[in-house]
Amino acid sequence: MNPRSNNSWKYILGLVIILGGVGFVLSSSLNTNLTFFITPSEYLQDTAKYSDKTVRLGGVVQENSVKYNKQTLELRFVITDGTSKFPVSFTGTPPDLFKPGRGVTVEGKFVGNTFQGSQLLVKHSEEYRAPKPGEVLDYANITDKIKDSR
Repeated sequence: MNPRSNNSWKYILGLVIILGGVGFVLSSSLNTNLTFFITPSEYLQDTAKYSDKTVRLGGVVQENSVKYNKQTLELRFVITDGTSKFPVSFTGTPPDLFKPGRGVTVEGKFVGNTFQGSQLLVKHSEEYRAPKPGEVLDYANITDKIKDSR
């Protein structure tokens, strides 16, 4: 038996062990830092799976459910996916595009029967129209329209 071929198996085995260890560390760190995106209906199907975990709850802001206190920055609303709904509590200033009927994603945790949000993301319009050649945009007018739509 050639002593050189005997050593190469040791190197290959060592490489496999190192790569396996690196793969294990990567997969375990990804699983602990993973944030699930769910809808209210998906949460109700398996509440134990998401308890005490940070998740992103996605849906639409229910009409006539928004209550915002400007002094305490306490925002309360109901998020729905058309089938199920949950009350959401969020502390902070809502994004400019936040309004009833708009799609939102809230990152946070379920506490009792309320979702405590730590981050609020609002779905914006997917429509984009480039200005026509020579067209000048009136930014003051655009800002006023956005404020009026709230």
